[in-house]
Amino acid sequence: MPRSDARDYLQLHLVVLAWGLTAILGKLIFLTPVDVVLWRTALAAAGFFVLARILRKRTRLSGRSMLGMLGVGVILGLHWILFFWSARLATASVCLVAMPTAMLWCSLIEPLIDGSRRWRPSELIVGAVMVGAVWLIYEFEFRYWLGFSVAIAAAVLAAFFATLSKQQVAKDTHWSVIGVYQMTGACLASLVARPFLETGFFPALPDASSAIWLLVLALVCTVAAYAGFMDVLRRVSVFTVNVVYNMEPVYGIILAALVFGKAEFMSGGFYLGAGIIIAVVLALPWIRRWVEK
Repeated sequence: MPRSDARDYLQLHLVVLAWGLTAILGKLIFLTPVDVVLWRTALAAAGFFVLARILRKRTRLSGRSMLGMLGVGVILGLHWILFFWSARLATASVCLVAMPTAMLWCSLIEPLIDGSRRWRPSELIVGAVMVGAVWLIYEFEFRYWLGFSVAIAAAVLAAFFATLSKQQVAKDTHWSVIGVYQMTGACLASLVARPFLETGFFPALPDASSAIWLLVLALVCTVAAYAGFMDVLRRVSVFTVNVVYNMEPVYGIILAALVFGKAEFMSGGFYLGAGIIIAVVLALPWIRRWVEK
């Protein structure tokens, strides 16, 4: 493998590893889920704005484009609130194993939103297998049914975000500018949601250790990871990106076990269901080629 290709693969895996850390960091930060998202998005919006200035990208957009990006950001903010709430209700592993189902929800949602394609037989087969795997996890880890259900809802919102965000990225607006508006929208969603979920309008202040982890979450796992992802996407095929991206729950579950120890250990049925979900998602490109020859 050429050195440049190896560097791109390493960069992509580091990006996915950073995303796999998010559920773990959410449990290390001693704030409520909505406050974690509020601080994360505010810091990330500032980070993207600084990058846009450094790269000399114009941040002023038409009212329609601005509102569209803010709206997609609202969906992202709600997704993250449910994501971190799930990790608190259950474990980081339970939260992470639900995220690959977003690929299934994307395949069902995308044709309804843009009408660009029909549902594919391979995706329906994968969907049926995933439903069985999800049932298996509920059967063996019913004590975490609420946390897992919230994680599934977060995955559905992630699918809406990915589908709508894809349409925005396809336009000429630079990713740093998109990041500014999407993170601002997510921050506004958190501010509006906070009075309904917590007491008061403004977020609690983090302690010293939580502040450090928040900076890591916002600047490393959000701004830097997104920048690295967009950079490598210019040189690596979408097929490779999708395969590597679906390693996120694998990295996250391993890291969660290393950080939290026995608290993250699950039953054999959980790992069987999780293994089926991850294996099916990784194999989807080959399944699609085989079924739709």
